[in-house]
Amino acid sequence: MSSVVFQSSLPGLECLHRGKVRDVYAIGDDRLLMVASDRLSAFDVILPDPIPGKGEMLCQISNFWFAKTAHLVPNHLTGDSVASVLPPGVSLQDYGRRSVVTKRLRPLPVEAIARGYLIGSGWKDYQASGRLCGIELPVGLQQASKLQQPIFTPSTKAAVGDHDENVSFDTIVAAIGAELAEQVRDLTLAIYRYAADYALERGIIIADTKLEFGLDGSGKLHVMDEMLTPDSSRFWPADQYREGISPPSYDKQFVRDYLETLDWNKQAPGPSIPGDIIEGTRQRYAEALWKLAEIKLD
Repeated sequence: MSSVVFQSSLPGLECLHRGKVRDVYAIGDDRLLMVASDRLSAFDVILPDPIPGKGEMLCQISNFWFAKTAHLVPNHLTGDSVASVLPPGVSLQDYGRRSVVTKRLRPLPVEAIARGYLIGSGWKDYQASGRLCGIELPVGLQQASKLQQPIFTPSTKAAVGDHDENVSFDTIVAAIGAELAEQVRDLTLAIYRYAADYALERGIIIADTKLEFGLDGSGKLHVMDEMLTPDSSRFWPADQYREGISPPSYDKQFVRDYLETLDWNKQAPGPSIPGDIIEGTRQRYAEALWKLAEIKLD
């Protein structure tokens, strides 16, 4: 693995945004350099301890899925080399595998979420009301139950430090219009079904995933940011899945489960993470990258 990057530093480039994981720089007027850091967020709070190599793994698995789903939806990648845009003196070894040059899109203010299983905030909402994002679900479902068919359960796109909120499809229609909302919903479900089928052949259940979309200058919809990563999805070993529990995972649920044991109110600042939890998380991300994409990073 290359050096740990908690926060990128690229002198001479304008930093437009620092998100929970990614730092975004302007490359002229029509392109961006997107850098995946080794930061880890949980419950929408950035934790103080990085996961070594995490940004590289996220970037590589996203690139894999962008290529695999290009027949379904355009994506933000330009194909331009990272080396061609890095400032002089910045190490390609540090940034080459964690960065991409992308189109400069107008992001939609929605987290597009597909769920095939009832877990996380969806399980909590179901327990409280029997519904999820306005969708009535069958009675008697358990934690991690497989849904009859995948559902689209959008949320608001919160600022760094704020919490996303599950909302109804009608709320998204009001925000971006019916035609665009239907496009986002249909593409999100198509991507999820395609990826879930592919992953299951490799022994991984994709329980849910979160996607982001943006529009180019002509109004064409693109998937952007990241795609089907252990940060944005729940990956479960298929041979260890059963209803009624939060299954073992290849994603940051391992960290969430640890944090749930602490006396922490899920507000910033986040607590420090022990070394064994950091290493366990790194290993899970690496295993997902190998199982899904057959990529190993030194």
